[in-house]
Amino acid sequence: MSVDKKWIVREQGDPAIVSQLTQELGIDHVLANLLVQRGVTSFEKAREFFRPDLSMLHDPFLMKDMDRAVERLHTAIANKEKILIYGDYDVDGTTAVALMYSFIRKETDGNNIEYYIPDRYDEGYGVSYKGIECAHEHQCKLIITLDCGIKAIEKVKYACNLGIDMIICDHHLPDADLPPAVAVLDPKREDCNYPFDDLSGCGVGFKLVQAYSQRYNIPFEKIVSLLDLLVVSIASDLVSVTGENRVLAYYGLKQLNENPRKGLQSIIKLSGLEKHKITIDEIVFKIGPRINAAGRMESGRTAVDLLTSRDDEDAKEIGEAINIHNNDRKNIDREITMEAIDMVKEMPGFKTKKSTIVYNPDWHKGVVGIVASRLVEAYFRPTIVLTKSNGFITGSARSIPGFDLYDAIESCSDLLENFGGHMYAAGLTMKEENYDLFCERFEQYVRSKITNEMLTPIVTIDSYLDFKQITPKFFRLLKQFQPFGPGNLSPVFITENVYDNGNGRKVGSESGHLKLELIQEDEPYRHISAIAFNRSEHFDHMQAGNPVDICYSIAENYYRGIANIQLRVKDIRNREDLF
Repeated sequence: MSVDKKWIVREQGDPAIVSQLTQELGIDHVLANLLVQRGVTSFEKAREFFRPDLSMLHDPFLMKDMDRAVERLHTAIANKEKILIYGDYDVDGTTAVALMYSFIRKETDGNNIEYYIPDRYDEGYGVSYKGIECAHEHQCKLIITLDCGIKAIEKVKYACNLGIDMIICDHHLPDADLPPAVAVLDPKREDCNYPFDDLSGCGVGFKLVQAYSQRYNIPFEKIVSLLDLLVVSIASDLVSVTGENRVLAYYGLKQLNENPRKGLQSIIKLSGLEKHKITIDEIVFKIGPRINAAGRMESGRTAVDLLTSRDDEDAKEIGEAINIHNNDRKNIDREITMEAIDMVKEMPGFKTKKSTIVYNPDWHKGVVGIVASRLVEAYFRPTIVLTKSNGFITGSARSIPGFDLYDAIESCSDLLENFGGHMYAAGLTMKEENYDLFCERFEQYVRSKITNEMLTPIVTIDSYLDFKQITPKFFRLLKQFQPFGPGNLSPVFITENVYDNGNGRKVGSESGHLKLELIQEDEPYRHISAIAFNRSEHFDHMQAGNPVDICYSIAENYYRGIANIQLRVKDIRNREDLF
């Protein structure tokens, strides 16, 4: 189940600058070209790129309202007021709550601080009245929200009426009017001049911690241990790994690999990563989903319990429970994905539609976002997957590159009870009687805005490469481009005229993937291992000795504790199809 892709080779860097960097840095011209494509055009910029330093972090007081936030937090700590840390139930929210809670716990006796994660099914996303009432019941005088709150105008007013102040730490796009909180920290505020606006929610929380430490003479070294939580949020929330985030992710990975907190160490072991050098990819595909599973299957509070645990046995026990939730989540999302695909296949006129909307009132609300992503992979259209919860139809939406999903949903806002999100991912809730009209209007909007080019998935290729160039030195230098992520994606290469050496085979539970040993036409004695996920349709063609072109990234594959170079094939093109 795959959609034909269009291959586009990126514009190559200025030859003169590429040549200069090749000489000054003593590296392969392909690597120099990759640097120039990423805006690294001088020796000095290359040094900053390859050697991120914590001194490069911006002054946190450049963020609007930071002074007010720091002073209100200090007043609460000094007067031993009760503080509630409030965050969303996803990875960004739970890591942010764990980060803030861990910091304040160190600065107090720990008796005046609580944390609250809303229930995905009962309360939904963001600040809830139930959460504010919980703070009131516990006599909290200050709520710090993390990864949420930027649109909670009425709820902040409600808290104020109960005598509770609020500090909002968020990174989502605000409306014209801001909540009447004591401080609203959000680098996306129009009146905020902070130099970097793509922090995660956890990242905004860290800047508050950094500012407090700076103002009250807490050595920076004492908050570096929080960066393992921050890199998990940066990776899982898919914010850009450029600018300040690159520095934070670099040192967060260092902390995660060398001295992770007990809860993360538990997840690392359960993920089989204890002998690996953990990268952004491992967080995205192995660590993040396990933390997310708590909020999807039970309660996000369990994730915070894990991430703030100071006891080995507790961390092990909670980690194992979360791992079971993750296995349950995988089984459920696999079942629902199959049901959704069957539903799509039977949908009248689906081939002519520009969007995908599927609804089953019995589907598990916690996995509909994952299923939406799977359907986008399968059919490459803006997709909404809906179920029923608390008497309403509710669900998640995912988009394709270039199409603004949020605008499409907003165009139907009169049919919705609530909605939120951004260009590529969103959530929505509606009354059941509005479902048919919503489907019709959403499809009309998509059809009016989307282009045929958008509906063709694109593989963006950085450079041509021959197998003979993939030397240990080349790979060692390529690894220094990490951490990879949005804005600094793992480079994609194209190699033409390659063959399987005869040892290729189908792998995976349904034989959907290919494990290959590839050779290039002019180097028949050198082979290189490759894995091609969901590309088993090419097996017979390659087994017959036919040449193909491949585009791929280069990674490390660990087997029995030994790391080897492996190509991760993104697409395969039969040579004869070109002529």
